[in-house]
Amino acid sequence: MKEYVMGNGAIALGALTAGVNLVAGYPGTPSSEIIETVSKYPHEGIHLEWSVNEKAALEVAAAASYSGARSLVTMKQVGLNVASDPLMSLAYVGVKGGMVIVSADDPGPISSQTEQDTRRFADFCRIPVFDPSSPEEAYEMIQDAFDYSEKYSTPVLFRPTTRVCHAYASIEIPDEYSPREFEGFVKDSRKWVIFPRLSYNNHGMIEKRNVEIGKDFSAYKFNSHNAKKTSKAIVTSGISYSYVKEVLKTYEDVRIIRVATAYPFPEDFMKDSLEGVKEVLCIEELSPYIEEQILKTAGKFHIDIEVKGKLDGTVPHNGEMSTELASRIISEYLGADLVSKVADTDDAPELPLRPPVLCAGCPHRASFYAVKQATKGKKAFYCGDIGCYTLGNAMPLDMVDTCLCMGAGITMAQGFDHTHDDSYSFAFVGDSTFFASGMTGVVNAVYNEADMILCVLDNSTTAMTGHQPHPGTGRNMMGDIVDKVDIARILEAMGVVRVVTVDPLDLELSIRTVKECMEIKGVKAIIFKSPCIAITRPEKKCGVDTEKCINCKKCIREIGCPALITADGQVTIDTNLCTGCNLCAQICPVHAIGGGSHE
Repeated sequence: MKEYVMGNGAIALGALTAGVNLVAGYPGTPSSEIIETVSKYPHEGIHLEWSVNEKAALEVAAAASYSGARSLVTMKQVGLNVASDPLMSLAYVGVKGGMVIVSADDPGPISSQTEQDTRRFADFCRIPVFDPSSPEEAYEMIQDAFDYSEKYSTPVLFRPTTRVCHAYASIEIPDEYSPREFEGFVKDSRKWVIFPRLSYNNHGMIEKRNVEIGKDFSAYKFNSHNAKKTSKAIVTSGISYSYVKEVLKTYEDVRIIRVATAYPFPEDFMKDSLEGVKEVLCIEELSPYIEEQILKTAGKFHIDIEVKGKLDGTVPHNGEMSTELASRIISEYLGADLVSKVADTDDAPELPLRPPVLCAGCPHRASFYAVKQATKGKKAFYCGDIGCYTLGNAMPLDMVDTCLCMGAGITMAQGFDHTHDDSYSFAFVGDSTFFASGMTGVVNAVYNEADMILCVLDNSTTAMTGHQPHPGTGRNMMGDIVDKVDIARILEAMGVVRVVTVDPLDLELSIRTVKECMEIKGVKAIIFKSPCIAITRPEKKCGVDTEKCINCKKCIREIGCPALITADGQVTIDTNLCTGCNLCAQICPVHAIGGGSHE
């Protein structure tokens, strides 16, 4: 049967078709829908989980793979950094059942801290990587990836980018799925226990094996070219291949060479593809990886060829590729006017400016505002973290001084404390991030006698990536109701000197609690607990009493809620956005706002 699915859905369905036995991951755009899709299709006999972080997901999957089961691990590119510790060792130990690690890259970046390139990671840890250019290919290629994993006893990386992950296509899929039967774990400490001697021997084996895989990849069906006899060629990969094909759909005087397996690089394929070519243009997203491999191949085989791309400035290093950008670059390269063949959008209206902002009624806004009011006139550092609460940096809140990576806000607050005697250090972390990478930072703070205030912004979901469950929500991806892991009890067990839970929408109590914690030495924690407004909608709305309102606009100036607007010069509330949180009512100096759910 045919299904119209997102690219991430195609990856999930491809894994189900391949007989996957275990799927684990950590939510991160643009990869999150893979596990969500598996959960919506029949998956009896398949273990499915949102792990607490990417490292845990990969280690769970490793044990399954050692047992001969097929496992899929999902994450975004920065999550691969978290998983790199087990991955580097797993590359040496190897696997038994097929293991595919989806690391979705995010050129732009659209929703990430970095534009890092997973192909580099494959090279670094010496394991194969597949690079699909469409949802249809992703469906097929992930099945091939499982086969290659088992053929060469190695984990395999799978690298879709944002536009592949979120594109849609019709996929022909089986009527039903069933997990593979597998042998089970066979004890053998010489194989599964990593010792220096094993690593030494396996490193040599890996380098030999990768030459063999590169030759194997040279015959892989998705490494292809159109065999045009011209002196110019365009080498491309991933979604950029789709853009190149679109630009050149009516232009035939150029050879298009497509690389689907960047590492181990298919040298024989590239050498044959470049026969008769004098000049190459490389179109790829993120780093000039294939461009560098072509230069190495040309040097190794003494191929006289000019290579253009990112290294000579022909193609930009940063940002996404697009049909429009590819058309301009290719037109100049070929000396042909191909820009007109791309849809003309010059007369399209400008998109409205929509700066990222916390949702109307978001409890995080109230938490930030309470800390801001409590620290007014004091020197304080506010260390943020990865999540929708990073938007606390926006004016007028301006409450995120740093944001580095998941969990870093907690440890950076300690660094500020240890180097500044005249200030207060705050760390803001979401409930999901606390479980993913925050707990070790708290232990570090207690052990090293930091003086800081941890603010856990607990909205009982993983809001930024689509409201996935986590250990504090009381349910898991197998559909089971489970005991909630209590953040307060964890903090108390760690030795935090004071742990208090407040509703951030009770502004007076929240401000008082922050001030009290500022007077206590050591590691303190305030759990600002209130549900995400996107999943728990109150029924009442706030309203402005125009007879009382003095139009001072304090509500607008201080909290920046998008529901607070002016109409004909008068402060009013957009009831389409208002959630009745009553934060604005609590800061109005003349009590002109009321009617909300929290009155």
